[in-house]
Order: sequence, then structure tokens, then C-alpha cells
Amino acid sequence: MASPPPPATAAAAAANPKRRPKPKPKAAGASTLNPNWAQLQSKLPRPAAATTLGKRKHRPDHPSPVPAPTEPAAEDAAAAAEVKLVPTSDDASLTKAVAVDCEMVGVGAGGSKSALGRVTLVNSWGNVVYDEYTRPVERIVDYRTHISGIRPKHMNKAKDFWVVQKDVAELIKGRILVGHALHHDLKVLLLGHPKKDIRDTSEYEVFRREGKRRSLKDLTAQVLGAKIQQKEHCPIEDARAAMFIYNKHKKVWEKNMKEQFRFRKKLKKRGKKKSAEGSGNDPNVPTPMTVAAGRRRIR
Repeated sequence: MASPPPPATAAAAAANPKRRPKPKPKAAGASTLNPNWAQLQSKLPRPAAATTLGKRKHRPDHPSPVPAPTEPAAEDAAAAAEVKLVPTSDDASLTKAVAVDCEMVGVGAGGSKSALGRVTLVNSWGNVVYDEYTRPVERIVDYRTHISGIRPKHMNKAKDFWVVQKDVAELIKGRILVGHALHHDLKVLLLGHPKKDIRDTSEYEVFRREGKRRSLKDLTAQVLGAKIQQKEHCPIEDARAAMFIYNKHKKVWEKNMKEQFRFRKKLKKRGKKKSAEGSGNDPNVPTPMTVAAGRRRIR
């Protein structure tokens, strides 16, 4: 009798479909488990699309660069730097008020003495009505270029001091003279001007800080928001700055000036009246001369 056949090998078992491992059933969808879930899910709000906002760890590694906001102080400083002192009109005629600024050079021993090197006049609108380089009477020792901006080449076409002095005297006569520290300008011009017609931005009480005079550079930055005298001084720019500061406060300034001179006038009248009363002689009181004369007669 024949022996029974050997048991089936692993290959044969694999070929047998009955012995294959059953595949794991796929996870049933929500709709399979609950038919109403699909209808409910359609009614629920969908989550918003992902954005770069939120916590830093959820943001992408290289977000698009966002410009940093500009601080208001930086914007104000930038705006102040852009302010330029330009004429407010094309009219270059003489006006009731004129502003003056002088640049000095050094003469005398070591150039310690100041002399006129350039003078500029501008009208109420900031237009130049006179601008001349001046040749001093004495030899120039120091041009003070770092401040005055004057160089030897400017003296080639410069006018003699006496000519410039006469021109300026005629231009400012009978007008309101505006400027900063005008006593320096009038000193080098060897000119005087009525006090009632002087408007000095360094002397005006409103512009003082704790009773002290301030520089034109400081006043221009505060009142006009402009920068001047960054390097060499420009007399046109300085005269224009003084005029524009005066124009901004003109109404109140002129009112204060009128009140001051009206008050001084009253004081002068009172002083004259008191001096006249004090010097008056009483006819009932004999003077020393009368007493002496009477003594002579008695003798």
C-alpha cells in the first residue's frame, strides 16, 4: 500500500487561498458609522486657512519681511531737516522792515579785532536787497573762513568799506531793522540806529531761556523748524531766519514795543515835571544872594 503524501510546504500553503492572511478591514468613514454625520459636518463652520499670524513657533522659518514702523520722533526730525528757508514772494523791493546780517574777518594783531567782510540785507519776504563783500580799512589777518565763509578770492571784487557803509546807512534809514545780536553788526558797520526801530531776536524777552540769550541757530530750529549754520555761516540764510522769526511774532512783538515806549514816555514826562517843581524858587524865601546883598546894605 502506498504511503500518504508528505505535508504541504510553505510555498504550497501560500498558494492556497484559504491559508492567506485576511486583510485588515479599512477604518470605516464617519458617514458609514453615522449617516447623519455628513449632513452635520456640512453645517459646521470650516476652520480658517493657516496664516503667518499667531505664536512665533507656528510661523514659517523665513517669513516675508515687514517694514518696521517709523517712530513719530524720527519723522519729525526728518521733516525738520527738510525745512528750507526760501523767500515767500518774488518781490525784491525795499519793505518797511529789513533784516541785516554781517560776517566778520580778523584784523589787527593776530586777527583778534573784527572788521566787516560781508553784509547782507533782506526784505520782509526774505529776498536779498543788498549783498556785498567788503574790503576793510585794515589789512585782513584772519579770514575766519570756517565761520564767515569768506576767502581771499572774494576780496577781488569787494567794495571799499566806506562805500558799503554809506549804502547800508541809506537802506536802513527810517526802517525797522531786524537781526540777531544787532549790536555786533552795527559796531562793525560803525553805524547807529534808533532804538525804537530795532527788533533784535536775541533781546526779545519771549525768546529768552531762563533770562539768557539764545543763539540764532537754536531759535531757528525751535521757531521755524529749520537747520542753519551747519558749517560755514551764510549771511543770506541768517538774515532770512531772523526776518521769518520776526514775522511769526510780529503782531505781539509790535504791540509790546508800543506799550513799552508809551510807558517810557510817561515816565519821562513825570520826571521832567518833578524836576521843574524841585528847581522852582519860592519868592517868599530869600536866596543866599539876597541875604548877602541885605547884609551889605546894613553895613
